[in-house]
Amino acid sequence: MENLLPFEKIERELLVKVDAKTDPNYGQDPNKRPIKELISYGIINLNKPEGPTSHMVSAYVQNILEINKSGHSGTLDPLVVGVLPIALEKATRIVQPLLKTGKEYVCLMQIHKDVKEEDIKKTMEKFLGKIKQLPPVKSAIKRQERTREVYYFDILEINKQNVLFKVGTEAGTYIRKLVHDFGQELKVGAHMKQLVRTKVGSFNDETWITLQDLKDAYELYKNENNEEELKKCILPIESAVQHLPKIYVLDSTVDSICNGANLNIPGISKLDSNIKENDQVAILTLKKELVCLGVAKTTSENILKNYQGLSVDVKKVFMSSGIYPRYNK
Repeated sequence: MENLLPFEKIERELLVKVDAKTDPNYGQDPNKRPIKELISYGIINLNKPEGPTSHMVSAYVQNILEINKSGHSGTLDPLVVGVLPIALEKATRIVQPLLKTGKEYVCLMQIHKDVKEEDIKKTMEKFLGKIKQLPPVKSAIKRQERTREVYYFDILEINKQNVLFKVGTEAGTYIRKLVHDFGQELKVGAHMKQLVRTKVGSFNDETWITLQDLKDAYELYKNENNEEELKKCILPIESAVQHLPKIYVLDSTVDSICNGANLNIPGISKLDSNIKENDQVAILTLKKELVCLGVAKTTSENILKNYQGLSVDVKKVFMSSGIYPRYNK
């Protein structure tokens, strides 16, 4: 069975409420943003190396790109490697929604005594679904038992006492503690030997880059004015909301949202299906630029059939006002 995080299981189709066009004189296709704008308003899918802390890696990115601010999503221990999305300058606020998304890891666990393979596989099944975890002593949060969900737990290989597995989990699940508890359940003990994070939301190990990739690309841009490689390294901020359901608004609606208004149904052109009340949603322009994030106050079905009413309670605005014209009613 294919391993999918919860957002990957939801099938969505694009629904058209009002067939509208966007004025090419305002805004811009995110994929056509100039490199200087990407450096100040983009995100990097970084493969964190072993050794430095996540905070140190974020600082390395600042030094490489000669910027003053960056933010990472989901701290990895110094010895852990893998997907670490890093947002740049004005894009740093986008990391908050990523902190709450599902994560995937590939882990090498060492069991402390020989155990039958069938017992390992039976124990694995006990860790699927809702589990209780007490965060480790060295953690950034209060040590109290909490419930987390394991979406999938697949054993990839067993070689004597070494077990290689892939696991998809709810945000905030401690894999080192999961391994410890696994060993306790087997009554022989176990510890984590290696860990690679392979997914954070829609960011994965298929498109990650290294710090060296970023440094080489930036030097090429800086010394030879060649943007091509750097544009492969820095993604538009919209890449960080691929896991969220989306609502596309009319040009005439954009500026009012940028100035603090909530989104009402008449301002909507298109939307994803299967939006439920209280879902976090991304509001985009018809050019697919991120305007804001918010909380859905009704469903896709209600938006399609109704012509009035509140659709999204806007929580975090990313687009500056004045990019789209203000329309007077």
